[in-house]
Amino acid sequence: MSKMKGFCMVSASFEQVIGRDSSYIDFESLERPVHRELVPEFLSLKSAARGAGFDLRIASGFRDFERQLTIWNQKAEGKRPLLDAQGRELEYTALPPDQVLSSILRWSALPGASRHHWGSDIDIYDAAAVDDGYVVQLTGAECESGGPFAPFHCWLTEYLAGQSAFFRPYDSDMGGVSPEPWHLSYRPLAQKYGLAMDARALYAVLESVNLGLRDLVLARFDEIFQRYVLNLGSLKR
Repeated sequence: MSKMKGFCMVSASFEQVIGRDSSYIDFESLERPVHRELVPEFLSLKSAARGAGFDLRIASGFRDFERQLTIWNQKAEGKRPLLDAQGRELEYTALPPDQVLSSILRWSALPGASRHHWGSDIDIYDAAAVDDGYVVQLTGAECESGGPFAPFHCWLTEYLAGQSAFFRPYDSDMGGVSPEPWHLSYRPLAQKYGLAMDARALYAVLESVNLGLRDLVLARFDEIFQRYVLNLGSLKR
């Protein structure tokens, strides 16, 4: 057992890793639920952003297994948009099942394999850059040059280079998940939960639930786990 910044860092359970145990989640302190140990670290980051003229907000924090399963199944059934690698919407009815699967995995994690299950990962934006009625899309266009959040992400890149607590797990395209500059991970927690991931146990969970494209997912599970979980470095960083 080790300690970091006053917190007792015990090992994570598999139920926590896959988002079926939320006992460690703080649902009240911030605008979105996150791991309770993330709260003071986020507030420190928010203060630094405020000092640079930005209003850091969380668009998405902790997401449990059932919520991730719902998102996955709605995409598998064509009830949510499917996007290509460039973020352009695809025609669901024109896609064979393997392409539907690839499109989902490009932008959404398998239930049980989402970093949002851990409470250590958040999707963020700069509320000062948009009007109150603006609907945050979490797209590359919002973060790149000319987008409303481009100045914030330029600052964030420099800020992250000078510290080790937060990092972008999807900072580049490694052949799996699309780059997501808005996705931040708190390293001490993410390392703990990532190391507790068990591929065989996850397979058994997916085998037991009503998962869209389940047969295809299970047939390609080893490839999917390597490409969309391990390949992005979630269990390495």
